[in-house]
Amino acid sequence: MATPSKVAAVGEITTDFNESTAAVLTEYRGLTVAQLKELRVSLGRENKFSVVKNTLTAIAAKEAGVGAFEGHLSGPTAIAFIRGDAVAAAKSLTDFAKTNKALVIKTGYFEGKSLNAAEVAALAALESRELQLARVAGILKAPIAAAARSIDALRMKLAEGTEAPAVEAPAEEAPAAAEAPAAAAETTEA
Repeated sequence: MATPSKVAAVGEITTDFNESTAAVLTEYRGLTVAQLKELRVSLGRENKFSVVKNTLTAIAAKEAGVGAFEGHLSGPTAIAFIRGDAVAAAKSLTDFAKTNKALVIKTGYFEGKSLNAAEVAALAALESRELQLARVAGILKAPIAAAARSIDALRMKLAEGTEAPAVEAPAEEAPAAAEAPAAAAETTEA
């Protein structure tokens, strides 16, 4: 018979699975409370690192439709529930695991797809979302900036042409030019 506290714990873990875009299953055997706190801080506020009970997590994962953790729920287990940038969180986890050998990344999932430990490390090796967006913005901005420079150069060239005084013929030449067509008309009539 399930106790109300266990039902509540399963409900909370299920909610964490449903609200997360990614999750990473870890073993934390040998880490101190201070090291776990340091890891939580490095993951950021939007992400959650929880020490969980394996049997309750198995039930919650099944309820949430997450099959990535089957067969991996043994030993002291903690899960990083990632709600923000999955690349940044995976990078924080792998960097922490490099300096603290007691943290072992077992498996994970990202947007419904199961990941093994090597795939979590590959996800961590990607560039952050902000950097990728900045590159896309730069690529999109380049042709617009070039067009703006071309239009501005054309505007400046036109402004230079209209500000220059118009060249007029000298007053002496103007009547001679007007008489020339009249003289040509007289010779054709004769």
